[in-house]
Amino acid sequence: MHVRIGYHASHEQFRPSELLRFIQHAQQAGFTDALSSDHYFPWSEAQGESGFAWSWLGAAMQAGNLTYGIVNAPGQRYHPALIAQAVATLCEMFPQRFWIATGSGQFLNEHITDPTWPLKQARNERLRESVDIMRALWRGETVTHEGHIKIYDAKLYTLPGYIPTVIGAALTEKTAKWLGAWADGMITTSRPPEELKKIIAAFREGGGEGKPVYLKVQLSYDPDLSTALTTAHEQWRNNVFASTLLGDTRSPQGLDAAGVMVKKEDMFASVRISDSLDQHLEWLAADVELGVEKLLLHNVNLRQEQFIDAFGEKVLPALQRQFAS
Repeated sequence: MHVRIGYHASHEQFRPSELLRFIQHAQQAGFTDALSSDHYFPWSEAQGESGFAWSWLGAAMQAGNLTYGIVNAPGQRYHPALIAQAVATLCEMFPQRFWIATGSGQFLNEHITDPTWPLKQARNERLRESVDIMRALWRGETVTHEGHIKIYDAKLYTLPGYIPTVIGAALTEKTAKWLGAWADGMITTSRPPEELKKIIAAFREGGGEGKPVYLKVQLSYDPDLSTALTTAHEQWRNNVFASTLLGDTRSPQGLDAAGVMVKKEDMFASVRISDSLDQHLEWLAADVELGVEKLLLHNVNLRQEQFIDAFGEKVLPALQRQFAS
């Protein structure tokens, strides 16, 4: 089984100019892919950044030859007609090097254009409408639709020449099963093997048999375990909660208030924290054994160059040898 290994560009934690250097560094170190977040706000005031990912993507893709993905929530902050146009333009310039992952979003980011926040079922219906609209536009159709999404006489004139890949984002078994029938694949986040096995099985049961599974891996590496833990806690303690809390909280300040209750030792349940490259390799190999085809590694601490160099030297080559096909 061939496995692709990507670097996660976290716009919430770094300036866009820094991320541009990191992805060039990652390509030199042997990473094949990149994943970009797409936030309006950071997850905490301490993170302190949130560049516009779509501006950055054009520069990043021109700067190298990695394959890129972005996790996006069309339907509220973004109208799907505009996202369809953005995706089509990137795919025309960089054929077969871009994919979009679509999810129902977080109130944190989406409330800026509409203070209401629909129930999860309505957000899922809105997401499915958005994906159907985008695919129709990529086929060159003129689209008019009135539902959760309203669109009138829309047509794209710059087309990619193929239908871009739409990966469904899922954090629960229920969502994984639902998107199996319509998404081209699934992306989820790292979790214990038994939980990951269940979410993959739900995706397959819902219609995802034979479709790829991508995994965003949240980790913290440092040669000193105490530093790896402390820096993960400083940067990522607001992200250890259930998807319902993360999805429904309105502001970074709200997440900060929740994060005050998170102790350092609590981080081990949600972030893979280790000073051992062998341990990180073992964790990633177990993911691949469960059926993951693309690993997108997010080192949640701020020491990105150290992470890229260490994983590029030891972890990536070992994974590629182990799963060469």
